[in-house]
Amino acid sequence: MSDIFVRVIDMPSSVRGYTALDSEGDYNIYINGRLSLSQQMVTYNHERMHILRNDFSDKKTIREAEAV
Repeated sequence: MSDIFVRVIDMPSSVRGYTALDSEGDYNIYINGRLSLSQQMVTYNHERMHILRNDFSDKKTIREAEAV
């Protein structure tokens, strides 16, 4: 389906955010609610970049996806 859902949840301080592709084909962006609003926006843009670059469909490793 390829919709994007954004969720702000409290996570450990070592995690700013992550994106998961679910079984429906939708992207779920999780952003750490403990971050400032400006850092949440930076994190959102970073995670959205992974979607736009097709990091999920290209089967890249996490290291490869984070390299750029």
